[in-house]
Amino acid sequence: MAPVSLLLNVIWILIGGAWMALGWMVASVIMAITIIGLPWARAAFNIGVYALLPFGSRAVNRDAVTGASDIGTGPLGLIGNIIWFVLAGWWLALGHVLTALIFAITIIGIPFAWAHLKLAGIALWPIGKVIVPA
Repeated sequence: MAPVSLLLNVIWILIGGAWMALGWMVASVIMAITIIGLPWARAAFNIGVYALLPFGSRAVNRDAVTGASDIGTGPLGLIGNIIWFVLAGWWLALGHVLTALIFAITIIGIPFAWAHLKLAGIALWPIGKVIVPA
């Protein structure tokens, strides 16, 4: 991890990133307990890790990384993402966008606003995504 990314991740954790990641992890556990929510539990866990350390990482389609389609990048993944979007994705993304607007008020907050916008994007359509180094 580059020194700038490390510094931004430390500041991110101190100003609320740890709480956001914890919230995603709690959501992941709740979804896993329901058994039917297992596909979304994995997605919530991935977002939680990404929410903890967003700088120096990016979300990409899993089939672009592996070179092959799988259950999460095919038709079932599309159906899962549509269900996710309707039940949770749009309001999670809205929360990230509103937080990004608050951070964007100051020049110092612009990198954190950008990180929230990245999180909003993955919160909309998380199934079939993987987090890779930037």
